[in-house]
Amino acid sequence: MPNYTDDHAQAGIAAKLPQLETWPNQYPGYVITTRFPEYSSVCPKTGLPDYGTVTIQYKPRKACIELKSLKMYLLAYRNLGIFYENAVNKMLRDIVEATRPEWCVVKGEFTPRGGLNTSIFARWPERRGPSSGKKVANSR
Repeated sequence: MPNYTDDHAQAGIAAKLPQLETWPNQYPGYVITTRFPEYSSVCPKTGLPDYGTVTIQYKPRKACIELKSLKMYLLAYRNLGIFYENAVNKMLRDIVEATRPEWCVVKGEFTPRGGLNTSIFARWPERRGPSSGKKVANSR
């Protein structure tokens, strides 16, 4: 197989997906966790299917994600060529844009391929290091 290209690396990032609708939050100070155990997408290089569980957790300010729109949004990844890392970070970006939460975490736990399990963890806002004041990168 040829090497990975910039096209592979950027695949799916700018894809137009169904809009995440919101509704007005009525209560302050609580956390919402949504788990989607049927995530699937397509590897942009091999065309093979990818499967996993995506967990979204956020503390709402003024808006909450409407769950049917979230389901339609997540199902739209099914035929999308996108790497795990890009999918999780795109979800985080799109959720933060739609809801403007106090904080949000998206975790993807992907099923084994070739004996490797992969977990991707992205959060907003990014954490700062304990003593340096430097940002700590998102990690898997």
